[in-house]
Amino acid sequence: MSMPTQGPGLDSGHATGAPHTAAEVKGSSLGELMRQVSTDLSTLLRQEVELAKAEIRQEGRKAGKAAGLFGGAGFGGYMVALFLSLALWAGLANVMDAGWAALIVAVLWGAIAAVLYSMARKNAQRVRGLRQTNESVQRIPDALKPHPEGVTR
Repeated sequence: MSMPTQGPGLDSGHATGAPHTAAEVKGSSLGELMRQVSTDLSTLLRQEVELAKAEIRQEGRKAGKAAGLFGGAGFGGYMVALFLSLALWAGLANVMDAGWAALIVAVLWGAIAAVLYSMARKNAQRVRGLRQTNESVQRIPDALKPHPEGVTR
């Protein structure tokens, strides 16, 4: 990531990003000060975008790997559930009509699906998002944030 630069008129040997003295600011023109603010703001926004991109890539890799593993486990679980369901259906068909046995197995799977849906919904609500980017953006001074209700022309 690039660091903010200082332009002529404000560059008096300070390290990049260091605060300026009142004399340095007083000796600069309004144009130079506005250019410096614009440059610093542009750099800040670029850095925030880069942070968000890096965070998305990092979280995306983790999510992709987990999704692949869940997919494989899900297929294995599906096959187990399928054959156990067929075995339960055949076992129940020995003591009752096959149609009723199939209905019992279907209702059992409906209840399991409802419980799994409820658990998935709770887990989806815990997704954390872009925590670092959000915290960093919240530190931007209020003066730089838009306030449309206070704008008059």
